[in-house]
Amino acid sequence: MGLWSQEDIWFSRFGTLLATAERFVNHSPRGYFADELAHALHVEVQDALHQLIQQRRVTREMVSGLYLYTAIDRAIQRGQLLTRRTVQAVPTVADASVLEVSQEELKASILLFYSLLNEQQRRLYAGLESLKLGGGGDRQLSDFLGLAPHTVARGRQQLLAQDVEVDRARRTGGGRKPWAKPPHRHTPKTVALHTVEKKRRK
Repeated sequence: MGLWSQEDIWFSRFGTLLATAERFVNHSPRGYFADELAHALHVEVQDALHQLIQQRRVTREMVSGLYLYTAIDRAIQRGQLLTRRTVQAVPTVADASVLEVSQEELKASILLFYSLLNEQQRRLYAGLESLKLGGGGDRQLSDFLGLAPHTVARGRQQLLAQDVEVDRARRTGGGRKPWAKPPHRHTPKTVALHTVEKKRRK
């Protein structure tokens, strides 16, 4: 990405911090929140972003209560906002642009994690993410996870009321049977290696 470091000092092929921040914002597929850009550049960027806004070298839009710094080119800016709002709708605290994974990989990871949860945990997870998304969260989680909206709402209500079964998440006998490791058996190759080793010790 045009950055390298020597011990704790970071350098940029784009020269100054202003030029580097401008480059990152204008070429990002999702734009940057200030803390994300600071993480990417390994330095505080609030003053630099303020100067870039004043000089009209980047733009900013309010997204989820925070300023998202976006490209000066209107077409790129619209794409950044659309992509960002799509990612924001995915129930996760992580940001794909920081993790350097695609949106599809992020969705697949969330769905894999979700598939490993039991019934109560799925409902509570959906309720938690709905709370984070705010208005319309039940419907978004319903569409994303394939749950009924009232199930998402129930999970949200359970969390708020702290009405959760901690000791028994499943009915007795429910769930997958525990997997038992089969007894170890020597393959012919393993036996042969052991035999050679014994002969060498002699």
